[in-house]
Amino acid sequence: MLDVVDVGKRSLATYRGIAPDSDLDALHHLSEELRGARCMHLSATPYGGGVSELLRSLVPLYNDLGIVTDWKLIHGDEAFFQVTKRIHNGLQGAPGALTESEKATYLANAQLNAQRLVSDSENYDFVFVHDPQPAVLAALSPHLDTRWIWRCHIDTSHPNPTFWDFLAPYLHAYDAAIFTLREFVPPQLPISDVRIYAPSIDPLSPKNHPLPERLARDVLEWIGIRTHRPLVTQVSRFDRWKDPLGVVRAYQRVRPHVPDLQLALAGSLALDDPEGWSVYEELRAATAGDSLIHILTNLVGVGNIEVNALQALSDVVVQKSVREGFGLVVSETLWKGTPVVGGRVGGIPLQMPDDTGGILVDTVEECAEAMLHLLRHPEEAQLLGARGHEHVRQHFLMPRLLVDHLRLLKHLASVRPLPPRGIVPASFSAANLQGV
Repeated sequence: MLDVVDVGKRSLATYRGIAPDSDLDALHHLSEELRGARCMHLSATPYGGGVSELLRSLVPLYNDLGIVTDWKLIHGDEAFFQVTKRIHNGLQGAPGALTESEKATYLANAQLNAQRLVSDSENYDFVFVHDPQPAVLAALSPHLDTRWIWRCHIDTSHPNPTFWDFLAPYLHAYDAAIFTLREFVPPQLPISDVRIYAPSIDPLSPKNHPLPERLARDVLEWIGIRTHRPLVTQVSRFDRWKDPLGVVRAYQRVRPHVPDLQLALAGSLALDDPEGWSVYEELRAATAGDSLIHILTNLVGVGNIEVNALQALSDVVVQKSVREGFGLVVSETLWKGTPVVGGRVGGIPLQMPDDTGGILVDTVEECAEAMLHLLRHPEEAQLLGARGHEHVRQHFLMPRLLVDHLRLLKHLASVRPLPPRGIVPASFSAANLQGV
């Protein structure tokens, strides 16, 4: 059996007055025919990245609508996750090729997970498989009554052909696929039903719920940040695609102009990302001896509340990715009204249209110039942050993502009707959904 992640309970009624009413109103109608259906979300890790952030909020909201939903995890040893990280990078265009030994490691672990999944998946009408780590499972454990959806969160627009040619034949078993941007859809994808849905943030999660300013300042002082000094922050996995060393170099260019400027690099070290440790060590070496640079991780107690405080009280937040699927941290930051300097890649421009949210950059030099400009022009920075907050409210909150998911599930159920099941009442009543 696969491990189940405990996500507790959430109520969509609490989003009334926060998320757009149109999204909340739509959920009642969309969920009517799906109540009692069973759904599973399958991923590689319960923490440390955007997928886990999404599922921790999304899954309990499914249940609140009467769609019985679980979040389960695949199993894997260190060698398996080393290979899946290489596949992840290769699908984003990194050079190299898988050895026959690496292919065997990946498929052997996948087969073990497929065996665990067999009895589980027979009970589900819909299975969402997130990212490359478990992507082959639909082909290895097919069930006629299960509708399989591959949710690819990364930029696969120009995959390394050797990696794509290995993975693609296993994707034919999916009924649908979801990508963040149309241009992310890889060439010759063997899935005909392709949807384009941007991820969203949960405004009521511990990471995004409003913190009293005094509490936020106390939290940052506790982890060594001096709140009377200016602060630039990047929050992300310790991943070379996020270019944390580039952020350090940009910061070092700005520092002579703002001598007391602090830099916080807050990163997650996740179960499915073995490269994180080496990037972390490189950062430690590159910043040794600079007391104004703070390298913070989830392993030393920096979690959702600390990240919330960093995003809320930083003068500027940077997300200088060189390749990016979406970058949830951008919307998280803008939700708090803080301006962002973001790499002009992937889903970041989607979150920061012209004159909204901050400044898009392509190089270390541009990143430094943008950071310094926003530090020197706080009124402009505040206006960009406020526009970013409203843009996120309209487009990137969790109820909107749930609307997208339910539309897809309704379509798949119309193509292949669901088996009869007992109707599960929605906790979020029609009256609450329609604001009466």
